[in-house]
Amino acid sequence: MRIAALYDIHGNLRALDAVLAEVEREAPDRILVGGDVALGPMPRETLDRLLALGDHVTFIRGNCDREMAAPVPGAAASAWGERTRWAAARCTPEQLRLLASLPTSVSLEVAGLGRVRFCHGSPRRDDEILTRLSPEPRLRAALAGDEHRCIVSGHTHVQYDRVALGRRWVNPGSVGMAYASEPGAYWAMFGPDVSLRHTAFDVSRVADDTHAAGFPDAEEFVAKYVLTRPDPGEASAFFEKMAEGAPAA
Repeated sequence: MRIAALYDIHGNLRALDAVLAEVEREAPDRILVGGDVALGPMPRETLDRLLALGDHVTFIRGNCDREMAAPVPGAAASAWGERTRWAAARCTPEQLRLLASLPTSVSLEVAGLGRVRFCHGSPRRDDEILTRLSPEPRLRAALAGDEHRCIVSGHTHVQYDRVALGRRWVNPGSVGMAYASEPGAYWAMFGPDVSLRHTAFDVSRVADDTHAAGFPDAEEFVAKYVLTRPDPGEASAFFEKMAEGAPAA
């Protein structure tokens, strides 16, 4: 089986449509949506677009999906808490029930790679931080006994493909909110090997969509995540400090 892995779409419908046009040409056996699909400017529309693809799509749940489906008390005090509440309010009850019911990981047989573990943060937790810099002791702990030789996770929005502990660790990157040097959507094809992909989309139209939708604190979001992007090296270092419990400033 060949799989197109689309992670961290974050309600960016234009980025998703651009990627799906390329995915259609690749004709994979399955599309794997790796969590954090809806929290962004067009949450309901993004879910509608993916659900229209029917059984061709397998979803797993990310931390943002979990938080949309079951808001954390007091979270609205932050900008992302307000955005989470806003996105949840724009989804249908059926969509929120779907997000709440999704598995946290799946194991799929991939041509040339064997069984591959797809998760959002790590095999044990949807919000665990794994980056291309994560040291082996933390990687070993994150496995929590998982025996898969290839682990695919998202959450940190930086695309990478590395080998550690005799296993392959892949982050397909983020479709809708990439931390990358070049603008665009980042994703990956699996089978018979791993192929990291990059797809261009019109960022100016995404900026317009964000403002028109009334997304909370749209100016800050557009400036930081749409018209520009966090540097991938700096983002990975920031996440590593968070994971180690050190001040990230």
